Amino acid sequence: MADLNQLVERLEIVAQRLEAAFPGGTGGPSGDAINGIEEEVPPCVEAFDSLLAGPVAQYLRYSRDIGGEVESHAEMVKTALHAQRSFLVTASRSQQPSEDKTAELLKPISEKVQEVQGLRERNRGSVLFNHLSAVSESIPALGWVTMVPTPSSYVKEMNDAAMFYTNRVLKEYRDSDKRHVEWVKAFLGIWKELQAYIREYHTTGVEWKDSNPNAEEATSGALSTPPPPPPPPGPPPPLVPSLARQDSATGHRSALFAEINQGEGIARALKHVSDKEKTHKNPGLRAQGSVSRGDSPQSSPHKALAARKQQQPVLELEGKKWRVEYQENAEGLLIEDTELKQVVYVFQCVNSMLQIKGKINSIIIDNCKRLGLVFENVVGIVEVINSKSVQLQVEGKVPTISINKTDGCQVFLSPQSLDCEIVSAKSSEMNILVPDHDDYREFPVPEQFKTVWNGHKLVTEASEIAG
Repeated sequence: MADLNQLVERLEIVAQRLEAAFPGGTGGPSGDAINGIEEEVPPCVEAFDSLLAGPVAQYLRYSRDIGGEVESHAEMVKTALHAQRSFLVTASRSQQPSEDKTAELLKPISEKVQEVQGLRERNRGSVLFNHLSAVSESIPALGWVTMVPTPSSYVKEMNDAAMFYTNRVLKEYRDSDKRHVEWVKAFLGIWKELQAYIREYHTTGVEWKDSNPNAEEATSGALSTPPPPPPPPGPPPPLVPSLARQDSATGHRSALFAEINQGEGIARALKHVSDKEKTHKNPGLRAQGSVSRGDSPQSSPHKALAARKQQQPVLELEGKKWRVEYQENAEGLLIEDTELKQVVYVFQCVNSMLQIKGKINSIIIDNCKRLGLVFENVVGIVEVINSKSVQLQVEGKVPTISINKTDGCQVFLSPQSLDCEIVSAKSSEMNILVPDHDDYREFPVPEQFKTVWNGHKLVTEASEIAG
């Protein structure tokens, strides 16, 4: 049986190599043909094919084993990576095109990235939400093709963003289901291998072949089988910053400096304003000419944002997960009749107060502002992520409180929870309040650290700032 499994794995790797070589299918010319004529695959593309056949293939296999939204997510990631391969084929055989053409070439990648992130947003109640979040937080790494001069560092940043959620997957499944552990290793392996690939072949940015035909001619063979499909409609993707606006702004700045350099002559074009036309000397003009900010043409983008459909507030039990979402100015939020296996997920709540009674498994506070939380007992962990101005009050016992990417967090501990472990990262203005008779004593959590080499290893300790 073990030999059969190894054989299946080897066949899957061969299939991945074939898919990488024939991304459009095996019925026509390969994706590495220009105008129907086969060309040798460039070394940088061969290396990318090895990435697809290695960690990507393993990630796809474990995703299929887990199934559900994770499998659907993996297929989207696969499509996005193949779209990036097509872009790299074009870049290796053509001159660097204009910004508009580059945006058009990158549009398939951008659309797939948005699909991946959209699946996570549509499945916030999924039991595999941590898997979906890990993928969604790191998939923007495919934007490395627009980064100069250190694209590999950008991929590392996206990989670090994923590790917050992959660590939660490991914590949940390490002792119960090894498939999820292998899934994490394979998925993180994609970004690790991609960093190595970029450092070797695209150290300071995507390498274009300046001596070859332009990208439009190369793309006609590299991205499609004859006859080529029409280009997709729509605006350029958000993945590539438009330099046209920068050029326009540069022109305006140049004209402004030219006027300033006129010296005294710049005042010749100014119009004389009499006292009758000055609002500070004529109260009647102030009453007539007052214009609210909302009437300004420049405020139209803000109006458009405000006009977006408001998310409906949610406070409901979905399976074993309490969902508290999109609450604003809600002071009396209450969760009771809880069970030990239940978790509470608080998302995008603003200026609200939530109380949780009973004993539950864990609490997650994500992307909230000015939120107060009072709870009794948690057997697992309380996590605060991407939030601002949060207050937590423990009335019973909690073993661990995690604070990540949060500005402003106060934790009121109870006498029973003084042995609580507090883990923080990329956060500021954190204070722990410890009971002292009928009052509390406040202790700040260090934000600055000192690291030294002791001859054997790095030693880090909190740095005390004088004053």
